[in-house]
Amino acid sequence: MKWIRCIHDGQTFYGILDDDRITPVRGDPFNGHERRNESLRLADVRIEVPVIPPTFYCVGLNYVQHIGAEGKNIPAQPDVGYRANNALLAHGQDVLMPADATRVQYEGELVVVIGKRMKHVRPEDVRAGILGYTIGNDVSARDWQASDRTFWRSKNTDTFKPMGPWIETDPDLARMETVVSVNGRESTRFGTGDMLFGVDTFISTMSRYLTLQPGDILWMGTDGHSPDLSDGDVVDVTLTGLGTLTNRFTRLPG
Repeated sequence: MKWIRCIHDGQTFYGILDDDRITPVRGDPFNGHERRNESLRLADVRIEVPVIPPTFYCVGLNYVQHIGAEGKNIPAQPDVGYRANNALLAHGQDVLMPADATRVQYEGELVVVIGKRMKHVRPEDVRAGILGYTIGNDVSARDWQASDRTFWRSKNTDTFKPMGPWIETDPDLARMETVVSVNGRESTRFGTGDMLFGVDTFISTMSRYLTLQPGDILWMGTDGHSPDLSDGDVVDVTLTGLGTLTNRFTRLPG
């Protein structure tokens, strides 16, 4: 099942997407819903970020090639950070690169969407608490990342976290590939599941200390190395069975 959050006639709502048709619902996928007796075309709505999370978690280093490209040591245990909701951006909207952010790069990522409250959950029970998965592009300003003590602007500048276009509840993670293209040309491809620590391990570890709530999200990290992006570049992040997240990168004037 695909859950989509969108706007039509000035109203924001959740719907169930089937091919190019949306069945709007009353409620949401986290607290219960009722299907409306209507159908909309996907082309007639504006797609919004699929969830505004209570807490936005992220994985920093979870793929070997990316760790090497960043010049870091391979972590011995799961390591979790945070991102800011102000940076979230929907499919089809422009990433706005500040004039003084000179080395902006993409990071295609699997995003886990929590569906149920979880605390002290065993790895084998994690999947029962997950609503589904979506796609993230963890935009990073590498010059700021190198100079700032924290990632407050290199990772959290407005529009730096495109996510969407919808939530898929039952993808095949074992066979999934992440493919990133810039202006229609493939630049990165890796097995989405080739993580140091998988979804079950991360969420079980987190739940020892944190209470995960419905709607929380966890971005699972990326592999490989991204080129620097330029004004007008269009980045497509495709995850097998999830779809494609597309955003144009626009340079703001100085």
